[in-house]
Amino acid sequence: MASTQGKLLIASPRLADPNFAHTVVLMIQHSEQGALGLVLNRPLQTTVREACQASLSDPCEVEDFLHQGGPCQGPLMVLHGNELSKDSDVLPGIYFTTERGKIESLLRHPSSHARYFVGYSGWGPGQLEAEMEVESWLIVPAESSLVFESKSNVWSKLMALRMMDGQVDISSIPDDPSMN
Repeated sequence: MASTQGKLLIASPRLADPNFAHTVVLMIQHSEQGALGLVLNRPLQTTVREACQASLSDPCEVEDFLHQGGPCQGPLMVLHGNELSKDSDVLPGIYFTTERGKIESLLRHPSSHARYFVGYSGWGPGQLEAEMEVESWLIVPAESSLVFESKSNVWSKLMALRMMDGQVDISSIPDDPSMN
């Protein structure tokens, strides 16, 4: 199966795992050794600044909410648009880092193109492929606007786009479904 790195996985209604109900996952890595992704639409009630005050001595200027990247524990992870602070490329203009020094730099210089995560979504060798064979996940191309969009209904919008086979402009779908 082809790598899903740099693509979005949309949890289908068939997916039985409650950790992923109505989630959109940006795939960071995917190879024969396994896969790693970050859930984009699970903001926590804690801001990045609040979390930093509790665990870092360095100043933090980021007021955005921290996100739950998935059920697996891991270090603080950041998706961002600063090429100088990258560990790896995800998409053109979207980078990933877990390296503390680079994250501290991002915390001191906030950007609207940054999202901070605790936890991640991980799959062992062949696990994601098996889930995809039973149609637990739908794949759509990722775009910067979808990665950094903070709207809670991104899952609904992407499902509608996928079901309409790309015939609808996602930006024309209202945030409030009652406005249809």
